[in-house]
Amino acid sequence: MNATDRTPADLLRSALAADPGRPLVTFYDDATGERVELSVATFANWVAKTANLLQGDLGAEPGDRLALLLPAHWQGAVWLLACASVGVVAEVGGDPAAADLVVTGPDTLEEASACGGERVALALRPLGGRFPQPPAGFADYAVEVPGQGDRFVPFQPVDADGPGLVVGGEELSYADLVARAREDAITLGLGEGSRVLSGLGYDTWQGLSAGLFAPLAAGGSVVLCRNPDRLSPDGQAQRVESERVTHTV
Repeated sequence: MNATDRTPADLLRSALAADPGRPLVTFYDDATGERVELSVATFANWVAKTANLLQGDLGAEPGDRLALLLPAHWQGAVWLLACASVGVVAEVGGDPAAADLVVTGPDTLEEASACGGERVALALRPLGGRFPQPPAGFADYAVEVPGQGDRFVPFQPVDADGPGLVVGGEELSYADLVARAREDAITLGLGEGSRVLSGLGYDTWQGLSAGLFAPLAAGGSVVLCRNPDRLSPDGQAQRVESERVTHTV
Protein backbone atom coordinates (compact mmCIF):
# COMPACT_ATOMS: atom_id res chain seq x y z
CA MET A 1 0.00 0.00 0.00
CA ASN A 2 1.01 3.61 -0.58
CA ALA A 3 2.86 4.96 2.45
CA THR A 4 1.39 8.42 1.84
CA ASP A 5 -2.22 7.26 2.31
CA ARG A 6 -3.69 9.15 5.28
CA THR A 7 -7.42 8.40 5.10
CA PRO A 8 -9.42 5.19 4.60
CA ALA A 9 -10.54 6.57 1.24
CA ASP A 10 -6.87 6.89 0.25
CA LEU A 11 -6.33 3.23 1.19
CA LEU A 12 -9.25 2.18 -0.98
CA ARG A 13 -7.97 4.21 -3.94
CA SER A 14 -4.57 2.54 -3.62
CA ALA A 15 -6.18 -0.90 -3.47
CA LEU A 16 -8.20 -0.07 -6.57
CA ALA A 17 -5.09 1.06 -8.45
CA ALA A 18 -3.12 -2.03 -7.41
CA ASP A 19 -5.58 -4.82 -8.27
CA PRO A 20 -9.26 -3.95 -8.75
CA GLY A 21 -10.31 -7.54 -9.44
CA ARG A 22 -9.08 -9.19 -6.25
CA PRO A 23 -11.53 -9.97 -3.41
CA LEU A 24 -11.70 -7.37 -0.66
CA VAL A 25 -14.71 -8.30 1.48
CA THR A 26 -16.28 -11.76 1.62
CA PHE A 27 -19.32 -11.75 3.89
CA TYR A 28 -21.11 -14.66 5.54
CA ASP A 29 -24.26 -14.60 7.64
CA ASP A 30 -24.43 -17.98 9.32
CA ALA A 31 -28.00 -17.37 10.49
CA THR A 32 -29.30 -17.10 6.91
CA GLY A 33 -26.67 -18.91 4.82
CA GLU A 34 -25.89 -15.74 2.89
CA ARG A 35 -22.51 -15.34 1.19
CA VAL A 36 -21.47 -12.22 -0.70
CA GLU A 37 -18.06 -11.58 -2.22
CA LEU A 38 -17.04 -8.09 -3.27
CA SER A 39 -13.95 -7.36 -5.30
CA VAL A 40 -12.06 -4.14 -4.68
CA ALA A 41 -13.78 -2.61 -7.74
CA THR A 42 -17.27 -3.70 -6.69
CA PHE A 43 -16.74 -2.53 -3.12
CA ALA A 44 -15.39 0.82 -4.35
CA ASN A 45 -18.46 1.21 -6.58
CA TRP A 46 -20.79 0.69 -3.62
CA VAL A 47 -18.73 3.21 -1.63
CA ALA A 48 -18.94 5.79 -4.43
CA LYS A 49 -22.71 5.40 -4.76
CA THR A 50 -23.18 5.61 -1.00
CA ALA A 51 -20.91 8.66 -0.72
CA ASN A 52 -22.91 10.37 -3.48
CA LEU A 53 -26.13 9.60 -1.60
CA LEU A 54 -24.60 10.91 1.61
CA GLN A 55 -23.20 14.12 0.13
CA GLY A 56 -25.90 14.83 -2.45
CA ASP A 57 -29.32 13.59 -1.40
CA LEU A 58 -28.71 13.67 2.36
CA GLY A 59 -26.76 16.94 2.32
CA ALA A 60 -24.00 15.70 4.65
CA GLU A 61 -20.93 17.88 5.06
CA PRO A 62 -17.45 17.30 6.49
CA GLY A 63 -17.60 17.24 10.26
CA ASP A 64 -21.23 16.14 10.43
CA ARG A 65 -21.89 13.33 12.90
CA LEU A 66 -23.51 10.12 11.67
CA ALA A 67 -24.78 7.56 14.17
CA LEU A 68 -23.98 4.19 12.56
CA LEU A 69 -26.22 1.50 14.00
CA LEU A 70 -25.16 -1.45 11.86
CA PRO A 71 -23.66 -4.84 12.74
CA ALA A 72 -20.53 -6.34 11.24
CA HIS A 73 -21.84 -6.55 7.67
CA TRP A 74 -20.54 -5.77 4.21
CA GLN A 75 -22.93 -2.84 3.96
CA GLY A 76 -21.62 -1.51 7.26
CA ALA A 77 -18.12 -1.61 5.79
CA VAL A 78 -19.39 0.33 2.78
CA TRP A 79 -20.89 3.03 4.99
CA LEU A 80 -17.66 3.40 6.97
CA LEU A 81 -15.71 4.08 3.77
CA ALA A 82 -18.45 6.34 2.38
CA CYS A 83 -18.33 8.48 5.52
CA ALA A 84 -14.54 8.69 5.20
CA SER A 85 -14.90 9.71 1.54
CA VAL A 86 -17.15 12.65 2.42
CA GLY A 87 -15.47 13.62 5.69
CA VAL A 88 -18.44 12.67 7.85
CA VAL A 89 -17.65 11.38 11.35
CA ALA A 90 -18.96 7.83 11.75
CA GLU A 91 -20.03 7.30 15.36
CA VAL A 92 -20.34 3.52 15.69
CA GLY A 93 -23.28 2.80 17.96
CA GLY A 94 -23.65 6.55 18.48
CA ASP A 95 -26.62 8.35 20.01
CA PRO A 96 -29.08 9.13 17.20
CA ALA A 97 -30.62 11.99 19.19
CA ALA A 98 -27.26 13.79 19.24
CA ALA A 99 -26.31 13.00 15.62
CA ASP A 100 -26.86 14.95 12.41
CA LEU A 101 -27.83 11.76 10.54
CA VAL A 102 -28.48 8.15 11.39
CA VAL A 103 -27.98 4.92 9.45
CA THR A 104 -29.63 1.88 10.97
CA GLY A 105 -30.39 -1.77 10.46
CA PRO A 106 -33.84 -3.29 10.97
CA ASP A 107 -33.32 -4.09 14.65
CA THR A 108 -32.67 -0.52 15.80
CA LEU A 109 -35.34 1.45 13.93
CA GLU A 110 -37.06 2.64 17.10
CA GLU A 111 -33.79 3.86 18.61
CA ALA A 112 -32.80 5.54 15.33
CA SER A 113 -36.08 7.44 15.10
CA ALA A 114 -34.76 9.79 17.80
CA CYS A 115 -32.54 11.46 15.20
CA GLY A 116 -33.83 14.85 14.11
CA GLY A 117 -31.87 14.78 10.85
CA GLU A 118 -31.85 12.48 7.85
CA ARG A 119 -32.55 8.82 8.57
CA VAL A 120 -31.54 5.89 6.40
CA ALA A 121 -32.52 2.28 7.05
CA LEU A 122 -30.99 -0.92 5.69
CA ALA A 123 -32.96 -4.16 5.59
CA LEU A 124 -29.70 -6.18 5.60
CA ARG A 125 -31.42 -8.76 3.43
CA PRO A 126 -29.46 -11.05 1.08
CA LEU A 127 -28.14 -9.33 -2.06
CA GLY A 128 -28.84 -5.92 -0.54
CA GLY A 129 -32.61 -6.36 -0.82
CA ARG A 130 -35.24 -3.78 0.10
CA PHE A 131 -37.61 -3.72 3.03
CA PRO A 132 -40.88 -5.48 2.13
CA GLN A 133 -42.59 -2.45 3.69
CA PRO A 134 -40.50 0.75 3.87
CA PRO A 135 -40.16 1.93 7.49
CA ALA A 136 -42.00 5.19 8.13
CA GLY A 137 -39.70 8.18 8.48
CA PHE A 138 -36.70 6.48 6.89
CA ALA A 139 -35.18 6.37 3.41
CA ASP A 140 -34.69 2.77 2.27
CA TYR A 141 -31.02 2.47 1.34
CA ALA A 142 -31.69 -0.29 -1.19
CA VAL A 143 -34.16 1.99 -2.99
CA GLU A 144 -32.05 5.15 -2.90
CA VAL A 145 -28.52 3.92 -3.68
CA PRO A 146 -28.80 2.16 -7.09
CA GLY A 147 -29.42 5.38 -9.03
CA GLN A 148 -26.42 7.20 -7.53
CA GLY A 149 -23.31 7.96 -9.57
CA ASP A 150 -20.51 5.41 -9.88
CA ARG A 151 -17.80 7.99 -9.29
CA PHE A 152 -17.47 10.25 -6.31
CA VAL A 153 -15.71 13.57 -5.84
CA PRO A 154 -16.07 15.35 -2.49
CA PHE A 155 -17.25 18.95 -2.52
CA GLN A 156 -14.46 19.70 -0.04
CA PRO A 157 -11.14 17.90 0.47
CA VAL A 158 -11.23 15.57 3.45
CA ASP A 159 -9.03 16.73 6.35
CA ALA A 160 -6.97 13.69 7.35
CA ASP A 161 -6.29 15.27 10.74
CA GLY A 162 -9.93 16.04 11.43
CA PRO A 163 -12.29 13.76 13.39
CA GLY A 164 -13.15 10.61 11.47
CA LEU A 165 -14.40 7.78 13.67
CA VAL A 166 -15.83 7.31 17.13
CA VAL A 167 -15.90 3.78 18.54
CA GLY A 168 -16.00 2.59 22.13
CA GLY A 169 -16.04 6.18 23.34
CA GLU A 170 -12.74 7.01 21.58
CA GLU A 171 -12.49 9.52 18.74
CA LEU A 172 -9.89 9.03 16.04
CA SER A 173 -8.84 11.26 13.18
CA TYR A 174 -8.61 9.63 9.77
CA ALA A 175 -4.82 9.81 9.94
CA ASP A 176 -4.82 8.17 13.39
CA LEU A 177 -7.19 5.48 12.11
CA VAL A 178 -4.92 4.64 9.18
CA ALA A 179 -1.80 4.66 11.37
CA ARG A 180 -3.43 2.36 13.90
CA ALA A 181 -4.68 0.03 11.15
CA ARG A 182 -1.13 -0.23 9.79
CA GLU A 183 0.20 -1.01 13.27
CA ASP A 184 -2.46 -3.70 13.72
CA ALA A 185 -1.59 -5.19 10.34
CA ILE A 186 2.05 -5.50 11.42
CA THR A 187 1.06 -7.00 14.78
CA LEU A 188 -1.15 -9.58 13.05
CA GLY A 189 1.54 -10.33 10.49
CA LEU A 190 -0.62 -9.25 7.55
CA GLY A 191 0.82 -8.59 4.13
CA GLU A 192 -0.24 -8.34 0.54
CA GLY A 193 -2.68 -11.13 -0.22
CA SER A 194 -3.45 -11.99 3.41
CA ARG A 195 -6.97 -13.31 4.05
CA VAL A 196 -8.30 -12.48 7.53
CA LEU A 197 -11.31 -14.36 8.90
CA SER A 198 -13.10 -12.27 11.52
CA GLY A 199 -16.15 -13.12 13.59
CA LEU A 200 -15.82 -9.97 15.70
CA GLY A 201 -18.49 -7.31 15.82
CA TYR A 202 -18.06 -3.77 14.55
CA ASP A 203 -18.72 -2.24 17.97
CA THR A 204 -15.05 -2.17 19.02
CA TRP A 205 -11.86 -0.92 17.39
CA GLN A 206 -10.51 -4.49 17.39
CA GLY A 207 -13.52 -5.66 15.39
CA LEU A 208 -13.36 -2.74 12.95
CA SER A 209 -9.63 -3.17 12.45
CA ALA A 210 -9.61 -6.93 11.95
CA GLY A 211 -12.84 -6.87 9.97
CA LEU A 212 -11.91 -4.07 7.57
CA PHE A 213 -9.19 -1.51 8.20
CA ALA A 214 -6.08 -3.63 8.92
CA PRO A 215 -6.56 -5.94 5.89
CA LEU A 216 -7.25 -2.89 3.71
CA ALA A 217 -4.10 -1.15 4.98
CA ALA A 218 -2.00 -4.28 4.33
CA GLY A 219 -3.26 -4.97 0.82
CA GLY A 220 -5.17 -8.01 2.04
CA SER A 221 -8.82 -8.96 2.32
CA VAL A 222 -11.35 -10.00 4.96
CA VAL A 223 -13.76 -12.88 5.37
CA LEU A 224 -16.34 -11.21 7.60
CA CYS A 225 -18.67 -13.56 9.49
CA ARG A 226 -21.93 -12.56 11.16
CA ASN A 227 -23.51 -14.99 13.65
CA PRO A 228 -20.42 -17.24 13.55
CA ASP A 229 -21.69 -19.15 16.59
CA ARG A 230 -24.21 -20.82 14.25
CA LEU A 231 -21.37 -22.57 12.41
CA SER A 232 -20.04 -25.92 13.59
CA PRO A 233 -16.30 -26.45 14.17
CA ASP A 234 -16.19 -28.61 11.04
CA GLY A 235 -17.94 -25.88 9.07
CA GLN A 236 -15.45 -23.35 10.38
CA ALA A 237 -12.52 -25.53 9.29
CA GLN A 238 -14.08 -25.98 5.85
CA ARG A 239 -14.50 -22.22 5.50
CA VAL A 240 -10.88 -21.56 6.43
CA GLU A 241 -9.81 -24.00 3.73
CA SER A 242 -12.24 -22.97 1.00
CA GLU A 243 -11.64 -19.24 1.52
CA ARG A 244 -7.86 -19.70 1.75
CA VAL A 245 -7.77 -17.93 5.08
CA THR A 246 -4.28 -17.03 6.29
CA HIS A 247 -5.19 -15.38 9.62
CA THR A 248 -8.10 -15.85 12.04
CA VAL A 249 -9.17 -13.43 14.77
